[in-house]
Amino acid sequence: MDIKTERQRHDNMAAVHSKNTKPELLVRNYLWHHGFRYRLNCKRLPGHPDIVLRKYRTCIFVNGCFWHGHEGCKHASIPLTNKDFWQKKITRNKERDKEEQQQLAKMGWHCITIWECELKKDKREKTLESLAFTLNHIYLQDHTIIYPKLEEESDFSLAAEPLPNQK
Repeated sequence: MDIKTERQRHDNMAAVHSKNTKPELLVRNYLWHHGFRYRLNCKRLPGHPDIVLRKYRTCIFVNGCFWHGHEGCKHASIPLTNKDFWQKKITRNKERDKEEQQQLAKMGWHCITIWECELKKDKREKTLESLAFTLNHIYLQDHTIIYPKLEEESDFSLAAEPLPNQK
C-alpha cells in the first residue's frame, strides 16, 4: 500500500467520531425534550456508555451498525478489501460490547442498545417512543413496592368467632 493511500485511510478513520455522532444527538435531543435527564460518556462505568440515566439505572449505547457488527443489517457488511482485518476488529468490538454490558448488569444497571439503522427517518419515531416506554417501564418496575405474601394458615378463623368444634 502506498503512502498516499495509507494517509487517505488514516484520514477517513480519523473522521469517525465516537462522541456526539448524529444518531447519538438524535437520541439525546428526544430524551431531553421528553423530560429525561442524563449524563454523557460516564468514565466510571465499564464501556463509557453514551448516555447514562441514573434515576433509571440505565445505560444507553448508540451503536453504529458497521463498527459494532449489527446482525442482519445491510449497513454492517464487511469491506471486500482487508477483509480479515475488519472481521477481527468487528468481532472484537462485539465481544467487548458484550463483556461491558455483562459487567454493567452485575453492577445493577440496565443496558439498552440503539442501532444507527433504527434511527433512520422511517423507523426513528417508533424507536424513540419505544425507548421512552422502556425507560418508564424500568422505572416503575424498579420503584414498585412488593409486599411479601402472608403465610396461609391452615386453621384460618376470625378472632370473634368460635372455632367449629367449640360451643
